[in-house]
Amino acid sequence: MARKQTFPAPTLSEEDGVRHLHLGTPWIQGSMRIARPNDIELEYVQRMMAWMLLLPDKVWRGGTAMQLGLGAAAITKFMRKRLRMSCVAVELNPGVILAAHRWFALPEPDAKLQVLCTDAGVFAADPANAGRAAVLHVDMYDDEAAAPALESAAFYADCRRLLGAQGVMVVNLFSGPGNVRVLERNLQRILAAFDQPGDSVWQLPPNRDGNLIAIAVRDAAQLPPPTRAQLLERADLVAERTGGLPARRWARLLKRLHPPR
Repeated sequence: MARKQTFPAPTLSEEDGVRHLHLGTPWIQGSMRIARPNDIELEYVQRMMAWMLLLPDKVWRGGTAMQLGLGAAAITKFMRKRLRMSCVAVELNPGVILAAHRWFALPEPDAKLQVLCTDAGVFAADPANAGRAAVLHVDMYDDEAAAPALESAAFYADCRRLLGAQGVMVVNLFSGPGNVRVLERNLQRILAAFDQPGDSVWQLPPNRDGNLIAIAVRDAAQLPPPTRAQLLERADLVAERTGGLPARRWARLLKRLHPPR
């Protein structure tokens, strides 16, 4: 008989009007400002919206946003409420899904919101899901928040296949002490997966907490990489659309990565 998989139970803490999600450790796995439940509270999660600087609206509007790793549902709610996209969120821990609905204001599923309790690696590898995502956010860490839960070369290749034409993947990576090898390994695997004509990989350097955001664009050959001036021009529109997120700062920090030759 197969052994039933066990998961850490979600717990809460609150401070200064902000509710935090934990999974059996003091590490914060997601946050929500109680008075503004549909805003993004954590800075690194805000930075995961920098993909909007790289793609014109016509590429992603009307498409589907996918999230691998639900956490406190900040990304899912933002994509659904602020950007008006259909959303598919994939989370393995059923307790996290329950917590997101009960404590973090995640709406119940409807025609434009699916919340799937399943393995993200299996989901990404399923040919039936290929090409479905206009935007894919990947933010899955182990219980200690020390390393990505999925990080193989095959996983990142599967993530690329999830994307539609000119789709974009955004990954949260940690660059703190002791994580340099893990960070470099993941960046090299992302670069290897997005090494087709028209693909490009970008990064926002680590913030003060050590979160580095990698952004990989699929098959955008007909969309030349934006210049610095174009990034700054788009940033004002992004800030307006996102309720004032610091997009001009992202535009100044965004850097294209190139695979080693």
